[in-house]
Amino acid sequence: MKKLSFFLIIILSSLSAAAWPGMPMPKLHVEGRWLMDENGNKVNLHGFGQTYSPWFNEMGSKWNNYDVEECLKYNKGIIDGIMDSGWKMTYIRMHMDPYWSNTPGVHTDGEGDISAFDISRFYKYLSQVFVPMAEYAISKGLYVVMRPPGVCPEKIEVGGEYHKYLIKVWRYVSTLKALKNNPYVMFELANEPVQIKGTDGNYGAGSDACNEALTQFFQEIVDIMRGNGCENILWIPGTAYQSQYAGFAKYPIKGDNIGYAVHVYPGWYGSDAIEPSHELGGNYGGGYDSFAAGWKNQIEPCAAIAPILVTEMDWLPTKYGASWGKSITGKMLGAGFGANFKLLADRTGNVSWMIFTGPEHLARFNGNAGSEGNYNMYNDPEGCIWSTYHWYQEYAGFEMPEVKNVGLYFSPRGIETSDETVILTGSSKGAALIADRGLGFDFNVNGDIEVSIADPDILSWDNGSFTALRPGTTTCEVSYTIDGKSDSKFLKFVSTPFPLLNGYFNPSIWENGSFNEETGEITTGQYGFAGWKYGSGLDLSEYDYLICEVENPGGGLSLRLFDKDNYWTDPYMIDFGGKSRVVVDLKNMKSNDNRKVDPSHIYIVGFWTYGGHKFKVKNIFPSNDPNATAVESISAESDANAPVYNLQGIRVASSISEVTAPGIYIVNGKKILKKF
Repeated sequence: MKKLSFFLIIILSSLSAAAWPGMPMPKLHVEGRWLMDENGNKVNLHGFGQTYSPWFNEMGSKWNNYDVEECLKYNKGIIDGIMDSGWKMTYIRMHMDPYWSNTPGVHTDGEGDISAFDISRFYKYLSQVFVPMAEYAISKGLYVVMRPPGVCPEKIEVGGEYHKYLIKVWRYVSTLKALKNNPYVMFELANEPVQIKGTDGNYGAGSDACNEALTQFFQEIVDIMRGNGCENILWIPGTAYQSQYAGFAKYPIKGDNIGYAVHVYPGWYGSDAIEPSHELGGNYGGGYDSFAAGWKNQIEPCAAIAPILVTEMDWLPTKYGASWGKSITGKMLGAGFGANFKLLADRTGNVSWMIFTGPEHLARFNGNAGSEGNYNMYNDPEGCIWSTYHWYQEYAGFEMPEVKNVGLYFSPRGIETSDETVILTGSSKGAALIADRGLGFDFNVNGDIEVSIADPDILSWDNGSFTALRPGTTTCEVSYTIDGKSDSKFLKFVSTPFPLLNGYFNPSIWENGSFNEETGEITTGQYGFAGWKYGSGLDLSEYDYLICEVENPGGGLSLRLFDKDNYWTDPYMIDFGGKSRVVVDLKNMKSNDNRKVDPSHIYIVGFWTYGGHKFKVKNIFPSNDPNATAVESISAESDANAPVYNLQGIRVASSISEVTAPGIYIVNGKKILKKF
């Protein structure tokens, strides 16, 4: 066995900063994509948020009328309550709320309206409220991330009024002795930009022109702060309410001590939501796979160059009415939001995060477990308070309840993996070792996990996903250590490009169709399309032909191959025209637009019909012989017990029953199609 070693989860390579009250706090800096301490340790922070205004402090029931003393007393007490409750918090995000810096009595149209901003009031209360709160938090072992008053208006632009406003705020903050170069204070430069005027003159988010303009917008602020000698760590927000970050990979903010501040809510990035939530809510998502795809598109390109700090995120079932995000913890690799977020954040490695649920609720947490049917918002495993409390303890290295079971699961989450797993050639499967600690929610196994693959030409592993590279069968060993105990799990993978199995063959790529796995009957919707999708791309370049045989051709049936990962592009098409067999010349495929279709990366293969017509796929296989044929079953007992050879004439088994990989084999001089 050729052994390849990879690491499944890298949590332990990035420590949770352990700086509780009374302990010295390491100084932090950014080094490459990591937040680092002065001893060279990679660090991730875990925390909560506070806003200093009457409304956000329990809806005006605790203090009012610009009462500095009562504001400080209440909010310091909340910090005390959180730390006394056993939370292993390492940072606090502080909102310098415009309640203090706006002229009293002046009407504003939301927090994005800066018309009432009074710079002298900001100077005054920065010193009287925000600096004292920052100093108190630091005394409790918390790093501080300060954000400016209010939120971004829907449209911003380089040189615009809001840009000038932020420059005014940060120019002053970056000179204030109590904050400038304070090793425990960091700054988040804005809250939730939505659209920006791009370099092409158009407002939007995510386009190349908008990405370039966004970097220009914040680079000017960064340069002013650095020009004042302020070297604090700065966290840069993205557009679309802090959900778009891919552009920073092309247009990064220049300078030292730069990271990116991200918001994550249920329904964002393709994640699951049980109801519309927050500004970008309403997208119910599709479990882990779609969340992972959205995360990969927007967060990972940015995380590849700098650390990520999640500065808003939470989730609770709707019935509690106590969080911004409305969803459930769910299952890693399955449905739900919270568990999948943790899995993705841990796999990315350099993601610090917090929960935005009101800090008064965190301070009231008592650690008492609930029981099914009698949960409350504090002990419901489907809410962020109960699960996050224990995840934070795990990050901090505190002893956790003993593991009851460890399972190896694939996405979409179902039962624990069996000894033999089908994987679609050219596609990936998310995988995770998940531990049950009896607390009602998942823990991903921490530490070094070694994945050894017998044939790396067939299968590869990359930080949480197995990818099938070519057809064939290989074995895999996953070794791990948890709670000081080592164990291994063994798997056999069958990589095949055209399995007619539920979960692999999709009858509804376009319009709603049906597929009966038992009979093999396929029906597309009206003008519909059914087939296979290959997330990583199916490589057919080593073959000359793709041969497909069907029963009951008709209904306009055509076979189509797409070399772009989008159904609405121009594919190669070949009509059956009433015939039961078609042969695709893979080296000379042309689309209707006379574009050469590349066989080295095929993303979709399948069948189009007018709709309502039942047909069966007898055989579909690549070959270098356009006249190749295959049969579906052994025709005689002598064939069933005869030696089996591959197409290169190499003996591979004593009988066809011993063959586990689907494909074409030679038995008694005949070509036999072994189906899975």
